[in-house]
Amino acid sequence: MTANLPPALGAALHNLRILIVDDDVGTIRILAQVVREMADVTFATNGMEAVNMARTELPDLVLLDAEMEGMDGFATCAALHTLPGMQDVPILFITSHRGVEIELKALAAGAVDFINKPFHPHIVQARVRTHLTLKRRTDTLTRLATLDGLTGIANRRAFDQALSQELRRLGRGMAALSLVLIDVDHFKRYNDFYGHQAGDDCLRAVAAALSGSVRRAGELAARYGGEEFAILLPGSDTSGAQGLAEKARECVVGLGVPHAARPDGSHVTISAGAATLLAPQPGDLDALSSALIGAADQALYRAKAAGRNRVLHADSMA
Repeated sequence: MTANLPPALGAALHNLRILIVDDDVGTIRILAQVVREMADVTFATNGMEAVNMARTELPDLVLLDAEMEGMDGFATCAALHTLPGMQDVPILFITSHRGVEIELKALAAGAVDFINKPFHPHIVQARVRTHLTLKRRTDTLTRLATLDGLTGIANRRAFDQALSQELRRLGRGMAALSLVLIDVDHFKRYNDFYGHQAGDDCLRAVAAALSGSVRRAGELAARYGGEEFAILLPGSDTSGAQGLAEKARECVVGLGVPHAARPDGSHVTISAGAATLLAPQPGDLDALSSALIGAADQALYRAKAAGRNRVLHADSMA
């Protein structure tokens, strides 16, 4: 039942998750009953269990008991905020204590609001509803900030963030990281001949084809700039990168977008350069990023010089 919820929140209920953390099973049952129509509910009966659950699957909101045996609510809150992605997740403290000192301690740990015991169901619902709505709006703004306005795929900012994250993971359970840089062949001629509106449509079509070619978790297709695109492939070795880049090239050929202005064909194609970074010794992330991008860019240059509409791979890097 979603009649009392804001439209944007009601439409996305099935995607929302509330984590209830309390060492009293009776309290968990009551809270779960109160908020069950707002989101999917999971629960933990101690702090470490809550941290492990959040590490596996991020919640959208946490209802956290302040007074628990062992790892109390304050320590649990602080630990939750150290997890990737948890900084924007609202944590509401449920406590029987009142006073400025307790509130300051909770805020310092990362809480955003308080619900006093004994709690009234309508108060719980109102505060949970408010923070879920704010969380959804924050998620929407974050998503929009990382999307390219023209093509709808990831933008350069999202690519840079993902590359930095994957470089940190490299060598810690991941043996290779591949990058494919892509350029639309003779795009300036296309724009001059068909006009900028048609050029925008062409870029959208190419972006959709590239995005459709990535399937594995962590793979990212992004607009790198202008008519250039990038595909980031965590865990892919040389053959994997070559294979996916070739698949992407074939997808663009399969679009059959006419290009009467090019001197070497009749349809839109792409050229691609791939590079693979094998697990290196720990080093400067900026230097590793520059080296990987530089190698892929050189491979792309060679692909274009060799006649375009092809994929070339740089020598493996270590």
